[in-house]
Amino acid sequence: MSTHDLYVNGPQDPLWEIPASGAARFSWDYDDGRERLLALYQKGKDKQWDGAKRIDWDIEVDPYDPLGTPDESLTLYGTRHWAKMTDKDKGELRRHYASWQFSQFLHGEQGAMVCAARIVESVPDLDAKFYSATQTMDEARHAEIYSRFLHDKVGMLYPVNDNLQGLLGDTLRDSRWDMPYLGMQVLIEGLALAAFGMIRDTTDKPLPKQILAYVMQDEARHVAFGRMALRDYYKQLGDAELREREEFVIEGCYLMRDRLRGVEVLENFGVSKAEAEQYSEQNEFLHLFRKLLFSRIVPCVKDIGLWGKRLQQAYVDMGVLELGDSNLDLLMAEDEEIAEQLDRDRFAQEETARVAEVEEMIAEGAGG
Repeated sequence: MSTHDLYVNGPQDPLWEIPASGAARFSWDYDDGRERLLALYQKGKDKQWDGAKRIDWDIEVDPYDPLGTPDESLTLYGTRHWAKMTDKDKGELRRHYASWQFSQFLHGEQGAMVCAARIVESVPDLDAKFYSATQTMDEARHAEIYSRFLHDKVGMLYPVNDNLQGLLGDTLRDSRWDMPYLGMQVLIEGLALAAFGMIRDTTDKPLPKQILAYVMQDEARHVAFGRMALRDYYKQLGDAELREREEFVIEGCYLMRDRLRGVEVLENFGVSKAEAEQYSEQNEFLHLFRKLLFSRIVPCVKDIGLWGKRLQQAYVDMGVLELGDSNLDLLMAEDEEIAEQLDRDRFAQEETARVAEVEEMIAEGAGG
């Protein structure tokens, strides 16, 4: 089935074009480069994997409860609309929410693929080009995986959210070579990591847990790459240049905070936009969810050296300033370990099942 046939409300035009700006930079310096970045490049090569093989796509998924979403987390829970809904309606609502969430993940991953390719083109250092090339492949794999999950298991897609599309456009239109790092590696990737992690840690469904854990293992390297490159570069910038980038971060964070409402979903259930926005502001689960979504961004922004008074005040207004003291390295290490442990558990179970099958066959042969 065509992807266009699976979309809820659009998009009208399947192609979005952004005029390219900025220079393509070649480097004729083939020296070894920075040790830390080359080590990350080596890790990027070592950790490549095939989404068609590592993920168990034979696992069945209930499209009307693909994530095991509790009622309390749904924005309509406890409202007059919820009281009128049948069990079938509630299942359809869960399907729409899962489709909306994973569709934004899919669109964001395509954006990350394009931004990583832009970094290969525009960054002046060859070691950074090397790593960005591995990330471009990572992001292609992620887009492939999310697309397959939505097509084969959920059967529904949502168009890209306006605010996410706006941030992607702002990131790609800027001619400065560091902006794809800042917009994608720090803001969009940071937001995605937190969203992936919340679902990974709360879902009781094995297929989305696999998908999210394995994608997060890659994303931990991507954020580390952005931190390395920008921390070094921003030490060289003057106050005016740093303020420009802080303004970009502030605007991007407000855009992302405002896109985490899922208003598009509720409008498809007959709820007006104004009422949907009101419900999203009142929902306690969404309040916590939106705050935790900045758990990866705020410490990263602080770490790379963007921590002016106006930026700090914006984080005070969002209620997330204290997240600047989070241990980002520990969070990334945990992402790596969760994926590795999931592999160990899965393959141990498969080996146990194979041994039992062989023993059963031997016993049947002996009995014959």
